[in-house]
Amino acid sequence: MLTNHLDFRLEPKLRELYDEHKKRAEKVDWGYHEFLPWDKAQDFRRVPWDKSQVTLPASVIIAVETALLTEVNLPWFTSHLDQTFKGSLSVIKEFVQTWTAEEDQHSNLLETYLLITRNVDPARLHQLHKQTLENGWNPDFHTPFETMVYTSMQELATMVFYYNVAKAAGAHDRDLSSMLRRLAKDETLHYAFYRDVIKYHLQLEPNYCYYLGNVIKNFQMPGAVMPDFDDRMSIIAKEANYGPLEYFDQVLDVMIEYWEIESLRPIAPEAEKARQDILNYHARLKRVRDRFYSKK
Repeated sequence: MLTNHLDFRLEPKLRELYDEHKKRAEKVDWGYHEFLPWDKAQDFRRVPWDKSQVTLPASVIIAVETALLTEVNLPWFTSHLDQTFKGSLSVIKEFVQTWTAEEDQHSNLLETYLLITRNVDPARLHQLHKQTLENGWNPDFHTPFETMVYTSMQELATMVFYYNVAKAAGAHDRDLSSMLRRLAKDETLHYAFYRDVIKYHLQLEPNYCYYLGNVIKNFQMPGAVMPDFDDRMSIIAKEANYGPLEYFDQVLDVMIEYWEIESLRPIAPEAEKARQDILNYHARLKRVRDRFYSKK
């Protein structure tokens, strides 16, 4: 019988994962005040914002702004996780609370940086922030296992995004590059927990493959609710090192290999069909990727 609940038999193993996460996170604990160029701060009432004050390329600003508008969705994301894991394993609920506390300062860091450096119109940023939160976030999946699959991919995608944008930003502002790398380290720890929860479930019961496909084939970042999301991602893909090619190479391909989907052998026919569908989806995107590289 197929189930999309997390397996209680794995709780001791997941408890070890959580304990290890806390140890690693404690060693790199940080406050966002440590990464900001406070000497650049000015009173907006005394010195009003003007576009002549902008110092970064538009593509880098759009990337940082997009990251911020993704991070401000934390209340909606946390609410979804809280509802999804109600009655589930206690260790997962504890991790979500720790994850929320660690994620909480990300949007503060990004927004304060943009305001201090005057790389955005503060009134416009306020409106974007408000509009993104008003749009909410309603994922197409509501089961514990699917949600863990989604968070695994979302955390890895965010980690890759931060590292790649940090490379683009480095030539223009070392403070910004360091800041983005710091955020990426948080996402790395979060991703490691979520991805291993999924791996343990697949090793224990390969029939969980049945619930992988829906998320993998329909993955979208929670920031998709922000204004002009498609236009933003198009610019970032061209000029800030993160687009469909990077997603395939550094996210999807990594997940398929880490979860060993090719070698899993589920017994349930519908689970095996889902596994084959995932591999076919991966192969199709790989052909698209290869055709693109062959034309360069």
